[in-house]
Amino acid sequence: MKEQVNMNEEMIKTIPQLTNEETFNFNNELFGKIALVTGGTKGTGKAIAERLYNAGATVIITARNQPREANKNFHFIAADLSTAAGTKKVVDEVLTKYHRLDILVNNLGGSETPGGGFAALTDENWESTIQTNLLAPVRLDRGFLPQMLEHQSGVIIHIASIQARLPLYDSTLPYAAAKVALVNYSKSLSNEVSPKGVRVLTVSPGWIMTGSAKRMAERIAQSSNITTEQAVQSIMDALGGIPFGRPAKPEEIAELIGFLVSPRANYLTGTEYVIDGGTIPTI
Repeated sequence: MKEQVNMNEEMIKTIPQLTNEETFNFNNELFGKIALVTGGTKGTGKAIAERLYNAGATVIITARNQPREANKNFHFIAADLSTAAGTKKVVDEVLTKYHRLDILVNNLGGSETPGGGFAALTDENWESTIQTNLLAPVRLDRGFLPQMLEHQSGVIIHIASIQARLPLYDSTLPYAAAKVALVNYSKSLSNEVSPKGVRVLTVSPGWIMTGSAKRMAERIAQSSNITTEQAVQSIMDALGGIPFGRPAKPEEIAELIGFLVSPRANYLTGTEYVIDGGTIPTI
């Protein structure tokens, strides 16, 4: 027994010990990393970009249009990622300027399809939604993975949605279908590239109170002659309720992303992380 205790003590001595400052100071944990956040000019994408920048990363953001307020902290690339040409433009510019990419956050997504269920949806509705929510990240992954695999290092995050499990068929059927495909693709890709040093993870948020979500609630309030707070509650009710009592803040989603791409999460790959305040009612 004494020999066993001595052996354990010797093993403990070999474990690197962090100082208090190293333990609690994560401000520069992404220093030297190059990160790309798609759809990074507003809402959750903007919050993610800011979180990664504050952790020391060099951050590139993309969107179709220039942000209303320029931010010198980010390198902006104007591109329509729903097209093959748009994704190629981003890949070429990033690799030409920075020669590598360490962190890819596929945040771009959304739905612009009309309400009315399956009969109201055209082929164009389906194709445009799938291009944006599934094929854009697939193309970007394909563009950046070769150099990640060469360096045997990198992290890819796919932002999906709880609609992959909880679809709202009236107006977002193509979006939900694209997101469930993205979750499946993400898992499969992880199985292929994780043994080669690249981590792949999925984050599936519930309803997030972005600027566009606020405007939607205000429109509902105006058209229904109710308060904005009542409109927000009506949306939560339509989702089946949010046990936490409110939508997520963009910064809360960003904080999870910041952890997942950090060295603290080095053993995490191939997993989907649901962040929905308890919205999904099942295990």
